[in-house]
Amino acid sequence: MGTGLVAPAWPAITAAEAEAILACYPVAGRLVALRWHSPRPFSAATLVETGGGAFFLKRHHRRLRTLYALAPEHAFVAHLAGAGLSVPEIIVTDNGATAIALGDWTYELHRKAPGLDLYRDRPSWTPFLAHGHAQAAGAALARLHVAARGFDAPDRDPQPLVASLTILTAPDPLAAAQDYVAARPALAAFLADRPWRGELAALLAANADGLGERLAAHPSLWTHNDWHPSNLLWTPAGDVRTIFDFGLATRTCALHDLATAIERTAIEWLGLGERDDLANAGAARATLDGYRIIRPLSAADLATLVQLLPLVHIEFALSEIDYFAGIVGRPDQAAAAWDDYLIGHAQWFRSRPGRAFLDQLAED
Repeated sequence: MGTGLVAPAWPAITAAEAEAILACYPVAGRLVALRWHSPRPFSAATLVETGGGAFFLKRHHRRLRTLYALAPEHAFVAHLAGAGLSVPEIIVTDNGATAIALGDWTYELHRKAPGLDLYRDRPSWTPFLAHGHAQAAGAALARLHVAARGFDAPDRDPQPLVASLTILTAPDPLAAAQDYVAARPALAAFLADRPWRGELAALLAANADGLGERLAAHPSLWTHNDWHPSNLLWTPAGDVRTIFDFGLATRTCALHDLATAIERTAIEWLGLGERDDLANAGAARATLDGYRIIRPLSAADLATLVQLLPLVHIEFALSEIDYFAGIVGRPDQAAAAWDDYLIGHAQWFRSRPGRAFLDQLAED
């Protein structure tokens, strides 16, 4: 939510812990060393060196991800791999499972994927290093959408930290938002004393007229939903080599995923409130140019994308609030997710720089 460093919510994976988990994966071999710990906030992860090579070990609290909750995500990754996309190989246990439950924790193990981790130390909501990277990422996203066709799993069940699309496509988005909140007790409890319905209704009234019908015309599709540079591995030439971190994936539509990619990478949200020049229309255009190399976009698609951008983050923001309020017990961060993220980002698009950014994309 800001530029300062904060302590991780979850304890780091220890060598003894990693050894116990690796024992369930015969292909991995014995632990040699832990080479790196991820600083990202929603789970604990480490790169492990073993007798069998290099692997990425990730741990979730069971209230965040169970074996059941991970199953459709892993099936989606397997589908993409079968369609020829470069994604991490998910390692199976000695009994064929793709994840392990142990005490309060759920673990998954991936083979270290090929490619350069150029953005490993950069936070989310920071831009591409070059427009060439943005164009390559746009093309890679389009290839993912092509590869995702035919994966017929339904939406994931209600759970924190999933970027879904159920509110904006509903005939009555505010009623759908009330249903979304009611299905998540921690989120409902956090919002109970806030005038959230009126605040959300104002955002929808300003931006959502006719949007649901336009989005409903786009085929439903499982999508990545967390498209930013640090979830991509790169070639020395600046192309995308591997796509990873499908933790937010579920069924939305390709246009929603593309809007998410632009919202995450073309606007420097960490500077919100400190300066006006947050947006980079050139980077957004480069992403669109790369995408259109693989999948054409009509004028109507572009108009829908521009209308969607101020609202594309709503369901993930609500999902974050559910996580902060319920799982980690941080009402301050839940409040920041509502005030600064859900409301603040949407309102920025109504500012002079925000409107100028949308106007430039509409002219593309």
